[in-house]
Amino acid sequence: MPTEELAVRPPAENPAVRFDRVTKRYGDHTVLDGLDLEVARGERVTLIGPSGSGKTTILRLLMTLERVTGGVIHVDGQPFSHMPGRAPGKLVPANERHLAARRRRIGMVFQQFNLFPHMSVLDNVVEAPVHVLGESREKAVHEARELLDLVGLSDKVDARPIRLSGGQQQRVAIARALAMRPEILLLDEVTSALDPELVAEVLDVLRDVARRTDITLLCVTHEMGFARDVSDRILMFDRGRIIESGPAGELLDSPGHERTRAFLGAVR
Repeated sequence: MPTEELAVRPPAENPAVRFDRVTKRYGDHTVLDGLDLEVARGERVTLIGPSGSGKTTILRLLMTLERVTGGVIHVDGQPFSHMPGRAPGKLVPANERHLAARRRRIGMVFQQFNLFPHMSVLDNVVEAPVHVLGESREKAVHEARELLDLVGLSDKVDARPIRLSGGQQQRVAIARALAMRPEILLLDEVTSALDPELVAEVLDVLRDVARRTDITLLCVTHEMGFARDVSDRILMFDRGRIIESGPAGELLDSPGHERTRAFLGAVR
């Protein structure tokens, strides 16, 4: 991770997310190559492309599970991967305190459900608002019940995760992410661990979330029907770069890049 101070480059406006010349390397392997990317507040953006093209790395950087090698990530117009340095107008890599404060704005639903097996469904959703946000248990329980109703699990509040199907567990994970009231929600191949017959129920819940909220959404998926339904814009990645971008229907129906056409032909 770089330690030198970087010059602040303010955006013309304040998008929800901005990647400014972001590079991520693992040794000699470059996963993201000088990425410039902006996502507007309330925009729904889907990232597609072959495995290893850098899509999930974007989500992991926003969840602070990884650190940038170069460049700067901004969230809501403020430095996210970096923080102000001692010299005016300069940035240095963010410390853990800065990252912890900023990442509360962001929620993520992973491929694996990662529920607490010893807790009920309700307690899985309540845990973070009480212990991270400092909410009263009474308020957290009220909001958790509303979210479980949203994802169609109001009758499962007392169940343990082991008693639920994979699709139901993923719906609990969605409710748990929303319980933190994130401004940005990241979805990382949320149906990849599910049996085919359970995929539709989870995607229907996410479609409903997209319709009923103004949350900013970044999604990595191979489900092109879902991408068409929820996305304002689709970005095609290859070898750490965006090679094509456009409105969902336009890119899916009439891709301009040969690599995009080949990828879509393979996943449909």
